[in-house]
Amino acid sequence: MEPDISVISSLIGDRARSRILMALMSGKALTATELACEAEISAQTASNHLSKLVGSNLLVVRKQGRHKYFQLANHQVAETLEMLLNLSSTLGSQKITTGPADPDLKKSRICYDHLAGVTGVALYDALLGQEMISENSQNITLTERGELFFQKKGVAVDELKKGKRPICKSCLDWSERKSHLAGSLGQWILEDALAKQWASRRLDSRVITFSKRGVSQFTRCYQIEPGSFL
Repeated sequence: MEPDISVISSLIGDRARSRILMALMSGKALTATELACEAEISAQTASNHLSKLVGSNLLVVRKQGRHKYFQLANHQVAETLEMLLNLSSTLGSQKITTGPADPDLKKSRICYDHLAGVTGVALYDALLGQEMISENSQNITLTERGELFFQKKGVAVDELKKGKRPICKSCLDWSERKSHLAGSLGQWILEDALAKQWASRRLDSRVITFSKRGVSQFTRCYQIEPGSFL
């Protein structure tokens, strides 16, 4: 029997549930109360929606003491939502306007666990131009040159290879309509930038903010063309 996509599409297609899912695109774990506020629905209604999303394996729930926190089940769910954002913005208007109205979101944002926006695209282009990654159709691979580069940066490339998730994967950017870097390497790059305090996460949105020093260090590290995401 073929998979029935109508089940998933009906779950995602509900306005309240779609807003819940979009709120979780930041990669954060949020409570039912927080998600109810995001979706502008009552706590009881949110509980019903969350039960359906968890039951369909789109979300996972984590318990911490007396509280329950909800997250997207995995990166595949996040990638599907990003593709739907692209599709809906393409089909929803005759005028070509892409991405969010907020310029900070267009500039640099988190896409579940990796960089997106102008910054993410600039990173992808820089790695491709330096032959750190290779692109064959939609198949992205980390080259030998790229492996040596990232090993020197502290990436345990051999460990990443053992994981089920691709090391490198292209993700069509919602606002830029060009590829940005997803996969376990994309996650490492974002986490490294945050750990080094080159960038920080805005608590109330998906925005990633780079400090002046952070822009300098990030562009130098990955040899990104100066001014490409200022």
